[in-house]
Amino acid sequence: MSEDLFRQFWWLIFPISWFIFGAYQSWLSYRANRETLDLIKTYAAAGREPPAELLSKLNRRWLEDDHYERPRYRRRRERTWYHVVLYGMLSAGFGFAASTNIYGAGEAFTIVAFVLGAVCAATLVQVLLERSGPTI
Repeated sequence: MSEDLFRQFWWLIFPISWFIFGAYQSWLSYRANRETLDLIKTYAAAGREPPAELLSKLNRRWLEDDHYERPRYRRRRERTWYHVVLYGMLSAGFGFAASTNIYGAGEAFTIVAFVLGAVCAATLVQVLLERSGPTI
């Protein structure tokens, strides 16, 4: 019973591991911030000005350092002709697989070919618009 359950939902290992990794990264960031704040409190209790490097370390962690920035907040990456060719070739490959009914999954390959074709077309439009100049 449990063996069949694992075979059915083996793919859940990946999102669960990403969730655990994200939680661990957040915990490490929290600890580093807490230790930095404790050190700043020690300087304040002694009546001394904390070093600028210590304050900048705390600010950099939240404002400037790309290592601590979440990917969803990063600047949009530029699409290139490489992406157009990649998505086009993948779409053509899945289209071929659909037309020859490889593994008896022609319908599934057709869906994937159409999706990749749409992504290719959208990327092509994006590349052409970026090359023509700024848009409103």
